[in-house]
Amino acid sequence: MKVIVWLIRALVFVLLLVLALANTQSATLNFLAGYAWQAPLILIGLAFFGVGLLAGLVSALPAVVRLRFENGRLKRELRTARETPAAVSEPPLPPVV
Repeated sequence: MKVIVWLIRALVFVLLLVLALANTQSATLNFLAGYAWQAPLILIGLAFFGVGLLAGLVSALPAVVRLRFENGRLKRELRTARETPAAVSEPPLPPVV
């Protein structure tokens, strides 16, 4: 199974490398107020990919922090539950008929 995963990774890497080498022509990205950025097309694509990746990580950060706090709280509760002896209650008596 690991061999198949590595083969898929290598295939994706080679495909992305071929895509990068095929898109080396210069492109101009026009911003507001007359600003322009001229760079190879693959570099512009990589920049937008990085910005999107960063935006995704920042948007997921609050949920990750909240889950870490909840995980710590639940671990503390489990530790205290294991340390305190459980109160054994007597089983209920059978009904009298």
